[in-house]
Amino acid sequence: MSARVLIVEDEKAIQLALRGLLRRDGYDVDLADTGEDALRKLSEKPYDLVITDLALGRGISGMDVLRASKEARAETAVVMITAHGSEKVAVEAMKQGAEDYVPKPFDNEELRVVVRRALERTQLQREHRLLLERVERDLSFENLIGQGRAMKQIFETIQKVAETDLSVLVRGESGTGKELVAQALHQRSARRAKPFVAVNCAAISKELVESELFGHEKGAFTGADARRVGKFEAASGGTIFLDEIGDMAPETQAKVLRVLQEKSFEPVGGNRVVNVDVRVVAATHRDLEGEVKNGRFREDLYYRLKVVEMTLPPLRERLEDVPLLAERFVHALAERLGRAPKHLSNAALARLTRHAWRGNVRELRNAIERAAVLAGGPEIEVADLALEGEELPADVGTSLSIGVPFRDAKRITVESFERAYLMRALKEHGGNVSRTAEAIGMVRQSLQQKIRELDLRSEDWSDESE
Repeated sequence: MSARVLIVEDEKAIQLALRGLLRRDGYDVDLADTGEDALRKLSEKPYDLVITDLALGRGISGMDVLRASKEARAETAVVMITAHGSEKVAVEAMKQGAEDYVPKPFDNEELRVVVRRALERTQLQREHRLLLERVERDLSFENLIGQGRAMKQIFETIQKVAETDLSVLVRGESGTGKELVAQALHQRSARRAKPFVAVNCAAISKELVESELFGHEKGAFTGADARRVGKFEAASGGTIFLDEIGDMAPETQAKVLRVLQEKSFEPVGGNRVVNVDVRVVAATHRDLEGEVKNGRFREDLYYRLKVVEMTLPPLRERLEDVPLLAERFVHALAERLGRAPKHLSNAALARLTRHAWRGNVRELRNAIERAAVLAGGPEIEVADLALEGEELPADVGTSLSIGVPFRDAKRITVESFERAYLMRALKEHGGNVSRTAEAIGMVRQSLQQKIRELDLRSEDWSDESE
């Protein structure tokens, strides 16, 4: 697509000359006779470059156009055309964000160079912004989905501590996404280019756990035919995630403590000291305080690990996130399988928000993926969900823990309903706010306000298959 240029010039001859010159170079050119006309055009569509005379006769000046352009779209480059002797003002314009200036009378070739250079910088700035947006979207919290207050607090904490080297203890029930928190901490840290190594301490036998974590030398034990690098050494420079650390044997706890204190260890069966620089993120669903009290977990290690502590809420305490999670899982599966995403019926969405979700987000994802594959039609119905276990009453508020204060429980219930209802309504009307508002009997402005309050985004109701 051709770069879009707006020329702001009150002298007709110069205006037409510039338009002819730039059109011959392939640019899409619009003209404005006055500053006011320029502001109107800037409000109607984005431009890649604005070339404006500093003096525009009566009315607002080129400096005003510069400021308005930067306010409308900071990426848009602005080149000032100045009369002879106005260089001082032009320098002032550049201090306020102008890309360059060209004194009258200007040379066509010189102007071409200025325009090309300004547009190249604009393109670079746009690519940089898009890259940042992609990093923010792909590597930030995309796998940690949640719009509710509880998850937003988790996101804020990750943001604050990611760049530090502090140890983090993540707590929460199984399936709440503790490893995703560890991955987010790693991706947002200066260690992101180094390895992220996850270890499930509960899945490794007591006999092998030290070898897995610290490696072993050849001949260290029967079957040790060669030297092996352990998880800590493999994660050097990066992050190691010790999941289910509450299940770790006491003797192994002592070696992990040494790594945290001295940043070194000895492989199994060896005498050499291995120095490592590793950030430790640990997780557990156990009551570590009780384990410490009963002597099953080292108190010194406990305090070393919980420098920063985060507790992920179970899904039943953030039911407002269920519709959003379900929609995301439907689309993720469709993308993985190369198929069109199926729709969740209103009844299916309502049923999802009444389930207890003892297996948390993992259980929800499995239920959605199973239903999406087995559903016979284009829509996922209640019967396709095949949910087992506890079905909560239609009043989702009663599904919340009694430890949740009434005010919070009411808010969660209302938000859950509003989110599911509005997402469905917007989807059915192709995201058109006016038609949706009319269909559900709301004032358009009220619906827009509600969309902002619930932080709904177009991708929440858009259908990628269309």
